[in-house]
Amino acid sequence: MQETPPPLHGSALALLTLSLSLGTFMQVLDTSIANVSIPAIAGDLAVSANQGTWVITSFAVSNAIFLPLTGWLAKRFGEVRLFVLATLLFSVASWMCGLAPNLPVLVAFRALQGAVAGPMIPLSQSLLLGSYPKEKKGLALALWSMTVVVAPITGPILGGWITDNISWPWIFYINVPVGILSAFLTWRILKTRESEIEKKPIDIVGLVLLVVGVGSLQVMLDKGNDLDWFGSTQIVLLGLTSLICLSALVIWELTDKHPVIDLHLFANRNFTVGTITISIGYMVFFGTMVLLPLWLQTSMGYTATWAGLAAAPIGIVPVLLSATVGRNLHKIDLRIWATFAFAVFALTSFWQGSFNTDVDYWHLVGPRFATGFGMVTFFVPLTALILTDIPPRMMASATGLANFVRILAGSLGTSATIALWDHRTTLHYSQLAEQINIYSPATEHALSGIGAMGLHGPSALALLAHGVESQAVMLGTNDIFWLSGVIFAALMGMVWFAHGTRHGSAVVAGGAH
Repeated sequence: MQETPPPLHGSALALLTLSLSLGTFMQVLDTSIANVSIPAIAGDLAVSANQGTWVITSFAVSNAIFLPLTGWLAKRFGEVRLFVLATLLFSVASWMCGLAPNLPVLVAFRALQGAVAGPMIPLSQSLLLGSYPKEKKGLALALWSMTVVVAPITGPILGGWITDNISWPWIFYINVPVGILSAFLTWRILKTRESEIEKKPIDIVGLVLLVVGVGSLQVMLDKGNDLDWFGSTQIVLLGLTSLICLSALVIWELTDKHPVIDLHLFANRNFTVGTITISIGYMVFFGTMVLLPLWLQTSMGYTATWAGLAAAPIGIVPVLLSATVGRNLHKIDLRIWATFAFAVFALTSFWQGSFNTDVDYWHLVGPRFATGFGMVTFFVPLTALILTDIPPRMMASATGLANFVRILAGSLGTSATIALWDHRTTLHYSQLAEQINIYSPATEHALSGIGAMGLHGPSALALLAHGVESQAVMLGTNDIFWLSGVIFAALMGMVWFAHGTRHGSAVVAGGAH
């Protein structure tokens, strides 16, 4: 068996951290940067905004399919070669996205982007952990998590600014020099440190079940809200296809000699508990991250840029404190770090659940900034917990599978949050509308106040209806934040089903063997 290469030090380690972080930042950035540019892309390519959303869906579907394949691909081609090749192909696909003359071509290259991006995040984790000395592995995880936290926040702001001030193709062109630099530096430093290669037979059945099952599930999640969920025959068929294929995939992979996904990793207690808690936490957190700018833009009159700026303060604390947390990770039980994160998330969720329609920008910023204290102790400790007992040869498989479950949970969280938000808003609107009639003192008082503004008759009623709608949206938003708070509070207990790590984990304190 190939020996694990010694850790890097000095400038080589610093340059490698920079190159891997650039690659990760670029890939995570691209999951959100196109979202705010869809209207401009659709208009320029002469398609509807609904058709334009396939720019997002195509990336998400192919990314979800290739993430869990990371371990198998890394063993077949080598971790270093796979990361460098994926990064270069990502750069080429980005360039072609910018040059796309029509929507089908753009969607095709977005799908290629998503496919080659799949292995980039888990491999950046495993390559970083394999290159850092044992006493600094917590710092490696902290630096990695910083890019994962900041990039999704930066994406909508950067995407909106580029679209407004330059043109939408540049949201893709900016990846090209970054990707080339990341691939060059990574290969220059790690080309002599390639992981062991195993040429095992290809699990064709597992691969087909994975592609069809995960692809169907991701399309269902992305298009469910637009197609009225299970009121749509298309969504029902996608759901049934996904259920059958993924159920068959689990059975097949647990019995096949050379599985394309190693589900036996879930026999590891800390891997299972860590993956479940980080995935549920990310599902709820990402759902509220999507909800906040939507509420601000549709109901509170914020522009896309200002909505992004309202969410951005969440990244301040992780940037400032991630390195400190990483250096001290091994001194405190990882479950305590994670419990603190969920406690912060719960408290700030309840805080945001108390908002009303008079809330101003600075009151929005408060809980977003405070949430950063939870973020800085969320990704790093739980990632370390997941990898506690994972041997180096299984690191790529473990990071790939854990990231797949987490990102798929994020997609589920987005879809579920929007659907539940719409449902609760409609419910509150109907309840509030029932109270409006000419015999109601509250209605009479409201119309009297509107009349004092010089509006009467239909104009007054229209303004009253708008006020009722705003209140209904606000109450629906509050419901989502309160439910999020309850789930985060429950996760505070769930993380303690993992084994104790009083002296840090193997990943942080000395590497798994």
